[in-house]
Amino acid sequence: MSTGKYSGFSNVARQAMMQPQESMLEVKSKKNKLYIGIPKEVSFQENRIPLTPLSVALLVNNGHDVMLESNAGQAANFSDSNYSEQGAQIVYDTKKVYEADIIIKIAPPTKEEIEMMKPGQLLISALQVSTLKAECLHALMKKKITALCFEHLEDEGGSLTVVRAMSEIVGATSILIAAEYLSNIFEGKGLMLGGITGVPPTEIVILGAGTVGEYAARTAISLGAQVKVFDPSIYKLRRLQNNIGTRIFTSVVQPIVLEKAITTCDVAIGAMRADDGRSPCIVSEETVSKMKPNSVIIDVSIDQGGCFETSEVTNHTHPVFRKYDVIHYCVPNIASRVARTATYALTNIFAPILLDIGEQGSLKNVIWQKAGIRNAVYIYQGHLTNKHMGERFSIPSKDLDLLVVSNH
Repeated sequence: MSTGKYSGFSNVARQAMMQPQESMLEVKSKKNKLYIGIPKEVSFQENRIPLTPLSVALLVNNGHDVMLESNAGQAANFSDSNYSEQGAQIVYDTKKVYEADIIIKIAPPTKEEIEMMKPGQLLISALQVSTLKAECLHALMKKKITALCFEHLEDEGGSLTVVRAMSEIVGATSILIAAEYLSNIFEGKGLMLGGITGVPPTEIVILGAGTVGEYAARTAISLGAQVKVFDPSIYKLRRLQNNIGTRIFTSVVQPIVLEKAITTCDVAIGAMRADDGRSPCIVSEETVSKMKPNSVIIDVSIDQGGCFETSEVTNHTHPVFRKYDVIHYCVPNIASRVARTATYALTNIFAPILLDIGEQGSLKNVIWQKAGIRNAVYIYQGHLTNKHMGERFSIPSKDLDLLVVSNH
């Protein structure tokens, strides 16, 4: 043991280390606790739900409250217990859900649902401009609702993120539906989509080279089918060809070439969309009448009128009808057929947005920073901010950027 003049230094140092030290105060960002309500969908055969139980757990762990109407996730095979175990509050009164500050749902709100909303709420839902009623729009504005249309949400690359996700699902699922209706079980041709060694592959014609067309082509090729894609845009055809990574038959819409392809194919898929209004109807009733017996038409564009002159809207309960001995599948909401997968795709988009709103303190901070979200807001605190909707409903629209600046 040391006995020099520094012998007691170690004891002094040890005692100094044991003295109470200054504590550094945590600098917290301006965070806002969110009160989120998820009502049960009342729209016909809408089976999706915007958030999964694990996304609810993420929001709850970040200090937010989530209130869910009982059985809201049942159609997507998520039980109330799945949500309650992750921290969601399950309620049985629909009006109670609409007391939340943020309402997030799939289908556009009905007039009855808007009546239950409280002034100043944030609504995140679809819009469906083609079926939107003026009275619903006026009711939202009167209550000074801030409404965000998720169909217009854009990702960092500028693409419509929800539309693309649903289009990927619809494109792949349409081929699987075609495979079902080619089988004997559904009184089809009795063909296996794609064929096997020594058996010619089935022929599939896809109208449209967008996201739906691309994923339909991918799925059909992977099953061994012979694919032909038609689209008026050579740019879209080239993009599809490059994205798929293999050479397939592509053509612009030449009536003679298209008619020959349609009348000899086993499956025809209509996936042409219009930016506004009705989708182009490019296959006449006469051409459909020349198709081979028990061929299958799947008109994905039926919600915009359809690509085939013989198309009529069907539903998941009665999905098909026959005309000229051709099986027609014309269900508008194909994504609800695989509601659980669609819910996972949606929750990947919505959960980060809700977390951003909580972290930034308010929606206006988020929409000021992110143009992809700002473009999706069509009503801000009761003011219509979408120019095209304003022209359609003869309502003066205001610039969202100016409104956000004025509220800072």
